[in-house]
Amino acid sequence: MRHPLLAGLLLACTPFVATASCVEGMVFEDANGNGARDAGEKPLPGIRVSDGEHIAVTGRDGRYRLPDSMQPTVFVIKPAAHRAAPRADGLPDIWRPRAGEAEGGQCRPFALVPQPDAPASFQTLVMADSQTASARDVDYFERDIVAPLRGKHAARLGMTLGDITNDDPSLYPLLVKAVTSLGVPWLHVPGNHDMDVGAASDAESLRSYHRQLGPDTYAWEEPSMVFIGLDDIVAQPGRRPAYVGGLREDQFAFLERYLPTVPSDKLVVLGIHIPLFDHDFRAEDRVRLFALLEKVEHPLVLSGHTHNQSQRFWNAAQGWNGAKPLHEYNVGAACGAFWSGVKDAQGIPDSTMSDGTPNGYGLLNVQPQGRYSVEYRVARAPADEQIALHAPKVLRRGAYPAWGVYANVFMGYDGLPVEFRVDAGEWRPMKRVEQPDPRLLVENVADDLSDGLRGYDRSPEARPSTHLWRAALPTRLEAGEHTVEVRATFDGHEYRSRTVYRLQDAQP
Repeated sequence: MRHPLLAGLLLACTPFVATASCVEGMVFEDANGNGARDAGEKPLPGIRVSDGEHIAVTGRDGRYRLPDSMQPTVFVIKPAAHRAAPRADGLPDIWRPRAGEAEGGQCRPFALVPQPDAPASFQTLVMADSQTASARDVDYFERDIVAPLRGKHAARLGMTLGDITNDDPSLYPLLVKAVTSLGVPWLHVPGNHDMDVGAASDAESLRSYHRQLGPDTYAWEEPSMVFIGLDDIVAQPGRRPAYVGGLREDQFAFLERYLPTVPSDKLVVLGIHIPLFDHDFRAEDRVRLFALLEKVEHPLVLSGHTHNQSQRFWNAAQGWNGAKPLHEYNVGAACGAFWSGVKDAQGIPDSTMSDGTPNGYGLLNVQPQGRYSVEYRVARAPADEQIALHAPKVLRRGAYPAWGVYANVFMGYDGLPVEFRVDAGEWRPMKRVEQPDPRLLVENVADDLSDGLRGYDRSPEARPSTHLWRAALPTRLEAGEHTVEVRATFDGHEYRSRTVYRLQDAQP
């Protein structure tokens, strides 16, 4: 049965009139996947097309018409049973400038390729803040993040959650070339560093982004998931701050029209740049967004921006009144701490973030009935590198146990059990502490004491981490070396890390 909103939209469709504006156009089934409508390729009815505010549905002739508005782009909401034909640059061909890409006086039609065997369970690559300021940074991104994944990942979709570049839209083609080389459709969300420098208004701030990367509000459907990309940067040219986090009225209108049409058993993923917990995100907009998402059975929020990593679970005390806590995964930055720190043997900066998380990317694993899990992968590291330890190398035997082992569990969160043991003894709980990771403090001190620059930019100042645990090390053991193990279990996997310290007798 067709959803009543869709039925209403179909009735609202008006006859198609040829025009060079993409306010009107058509969608067809691209049987051979070449992106062009060939003889015998049929129009597709019942496909939703939007300008990020309004939604139209194609009629039996595959044609749609949107109301007049000031929206800059028009996009097709890719249905689960089809895939999007690729553009010349490899990005999915799901959008048009509203002004049109005229072909014989008409808007170039949208091509959707049949995908009847799309799997219900699949994986998505999730990146945040590649934030390249130069071609050199793009090279770091390519060698550190992209090249190790090429031909070795199992993902069927990819996305970058804003700050794709660092105020330099001329780098977009290089970045697009890098991510599309991974062989999956790649989606983008704009960030505050994707705004055009010198733009006079919020409406003009994403012209380069719209031209090269597509709409700033859109939806993309898979059999078990809907991804909604949202620009949550509100530019304020000439003011301080120069931007705030929040949503526009047209975006709320889109969500109000679209969310009720999503089947209740699908995972609804919102991709944004500024996290909902950021102090710059407007509280009143968060309240409105929560009111919409509370009606969704399986919501998930993915965000970036912080150049740290955290998992938040919104509850009633924080204004969320859904049936279960709202999970927001704030993904660690691909560029880490802005491609900073000492370079390794391959000439790539260390880029550890200020909370002690190494740079890398996330994975979203989607299953039917709204089930999912999220993971993190450190750049160029084994999948099980999930816990980083810091401990003293030597302690006086018999000393007061004032010194401890610290465990930075990259995917950790408040309430996660983390345990340690010494010399294969009894497992004991560690205590979560919100303080800087000593591993990064060591780098800060080394930068301070160095007579010369250790890297192009020094490592970031260590700041309190939300996923750091501590336990005191025993000193009343035999003199010599002792092994410390730490373990944590999340998303059904147990991860361990180990280090050693030595106890030494000392003379008074």
